[in-house]
Amino acid sequence: MELNIQSNISLKPFNTFGIEEKTNFLIEVNDNETLTEIFKRGIFSKNFFVLGAGSNVLFTKPFDGYIIRMASKGIQSKIESDHVYVTAKAGEIWNDFVWHCIRKNYAGIENMALIPGTVGASPVQNIGAYGTELMYVFHSCEAFDTRLGTFKTFKKEDCNFSYRDSIFKTEHKGRFIITEVTYKLSLTPKINTSYGAIEAELVKENITQPSITDIATIVSKIRVEKLPDPSTVGNAGSFFKNPVISADNFERLLTLYPAIPHYPMPDQQTKLAAGWLIEQCGWKGKQYGQAGVWKNQALVLINRQNASGQEIYNLSVQIIRDVQDKFGITLEREVNLL
Repeated sequence: MELNIQSNISLKPFNTFGIEEKTNFLIEVNDNETLTEIFKRGIFSKNFFVLGAGSNVLFTKPFDGYIIRMASKGIQSKIESDHVYVTAKAGEIWNDFVWHCIRKNYAGIENMALIPGTVGASPVQNIGAYGTELMYVFHSCEAFDTRLGTFKTFKKEDCNFSYRDSIFKTEHKGRFIITEVTYKLSLTPKINTSYGAIEAELVKENITQPSITDIATIVSKIRVEKLPDPSTVGNAGSFFKNPVISADNFERLLTLYPAIPHYPMPDQQTKLAAGWLIEQCGWKGKQYGQAGVWKNQALVLINRQNASGQEIYNLSVQIIRDVQDKFGITLEREVNLL
C-alpha cells in the first residue's frame, strides 16, 4: 500500500499547548493496514512517538523522527444482559465518545466527561476524574506490537492499572500502539456523586435524582470553570499527578497543615491535591515569562502567548523544587516530555 509520509511538519496544530516545534516526518494512521506497512518499512526501528489529540505532551525541541498520529474512527456496541460492550477506535475524541454513550444511556464514564484526549490514550495513563477511573469500566484493548509487527489483545488483568498508570507506561512503554478499546458499561446506571464538588452543584441546581446526563453536564461545568480552553489558552490540563503518600508522611503533614485536602487510598496510603500544594507555594496565577500557572487551578500550566516548550518545562522544574522544599513531596509530571 502507499504510505503518506509528510515531511518537515509544524507540530503546533497537533498539541494543545500550542507549542511551535517541527517534526521530520508525520504519518496519519486511519486503519490497521497502515501500521503494518509502517512496520514493513522499518520505521518502528527508528525514533518515533505516537500522538493522539496532543493533549498530554510537551514538545521542548524539534522532534527528530516520526510522529505517528492515530486518527482511526468508529464505534460499535454489543448488548449482553444488563451490560453493553462498547468498542471505539483509537482516534475517537474521548469527550465525543463519552457523550455518544450518554445519549444511548450507557453508564459508567459520565464522571469523565470533558477529559481531553483520545480513546486510544485512555488506558495508557488510566484516566480518571471526579470519583472514577478508567480501569473500572475497561474490558480490553487491541494494540499493535511495534517490535513484532503483530496485533495483541490486552484484557483488564494484563494492564496492571493503578493511579494514572498502566503497563503501557511502564514495561511496555513505547512498544504497543493501542488501536481500539472496549469498555464494559452498564444499562442500569449507578450514579457516582462521591466527589464533593458534584454534590455541591446538585444541591445548587436542586437536582435530587440525577441522571448520567446530569452528572456529565455538572462535571463539564466544573471543568470549564477550573480549566482554560486550549483553543484560546494553550495547556495540557493537569500537568502534575496528585501525589500518593504513606500514612506516616500524611500524619506528619496533617499536623503541620490541618486544612490539607486528602483522599484515602488502598494500602493505608493517602492522595493529596497537587494543585493545593502548588497554590500554597504561591504559584497560582503567577507568570513566568510567556508561561504561567492558571488563575483558577494551580495544577494547570499554560502557554500565555508564545512560550517555548522549554520555558514551560523550566517553570515546572521551579514548581517541583518549591513543593519539595515546603512539603517534602516530589511532584511527578503527568505530561510526556519530548
